[in-house]
Amino acid sequence: MNWKWLLVLVAFFLNGCIHVSVIPPVAPFQEKVLEGEGTPKILLLDVSGTISEKKRGTSFRERPSMVGEIKEALKKAEDDPDVVAVLVRINSPGGTVTGSDIIYHELMAFKKRKKVPVHAAIVGLGTSGGYYVASAADRITAHKTAITGSIGVIFLHFEVDGLMNKLGVVEWSAKSGDKKDMMTPFRAATPEEKQIAMGVIDGLYGRFLEVVLARPGNTLDRKALTTLADGRVYTADQALAAHLIDGVCYLDEALDDLKMAAKVKQARVVSYYRAGNYQGSIYADAEASAQMVGPFSLGPDVMELLPDLGFAYLWKP
Repeated sequence: MNWKWLLVLVAFFLNGCIHVSVIPPVAPFQEKVLEGEGTPKILLLDVSGTISEKKRGTSFRERPSMVGEIKEALKKAEDDPDVVAVLVRINSPGGTVTGSDIIYHELMAFKKRKKVPVHAAIVGLGTSGGYYVASAADRITAHKTAITGSIGVIFLHFEVDGLMNKLGVVEWSAKSGDKKDMMTPFRAATPEEKQIAMGVIDGLYGRFLEVVLARPGNTLDRKALTTLADGRVYTADQALAAHLIDGVCYLDEALDDLKMAAKVKQARVVSYYRAGNYQGSIYADAEASAQMVGPFSLGPDVMELLPDLGFAYLWKP
């Protein structure tokens, strides 16, 4: 090849005339029939892992946030005339206040537009923001061994000023007001700042109570709910006795209840998935990369969110 043409070719690439991305684009949802037959469909919708509006994945395989995927799935179900009901399968300790509230809002808006029954089934963990999301459902059930509750708000905060002093590191900030760096980890919070933070927590906690009081199956008044909503967790049987859920059953029984609510005898149970997230049954986890937070550990997904979490509807044992 003539060296002049070689220089032209190099300049062509350096100028960005051709852009080749090594990151595969996010594919649209595909539908998978998990079980059943007939024309009607019941969508099995997963809320699995820590709830957040933050994008997931790595720089080489970025995925939409849980909030984004829930909205996308609900839009697909809304446009499908054969979808007669939705079962929200929950296995989550909760997450950010905003993420939990948006998913709740999207489920409520979907019910209003689509006018189909929406039930929630807590299969392992449905605490704090997980229970907040479940409160949008017409009926909440839980597996016999599930854990739920933890109604409340937490603010995750670390103070590292003592460690910095030992290391001889000094932090200095120019600020327009004395509260501008409120809750910075680089100095101890003042009593006034702690009071301000508690005011925010009280407001978000009040929002949580209103959501639970407004849920379709609720029979509790505010006083009774406030007694229950001190942050503690409950077994499925305890939650049923406390009127926080409507039933204790397995997922297949929850599906039978939903068929009755949708007034259909037969239905195909379907899920939406992207390439690489195979589901073979109603108990398969659609989130192949989701790390479940168990009762005794935070898990990597929570650790990734810690710097951005702030005020959270999250059970953090």
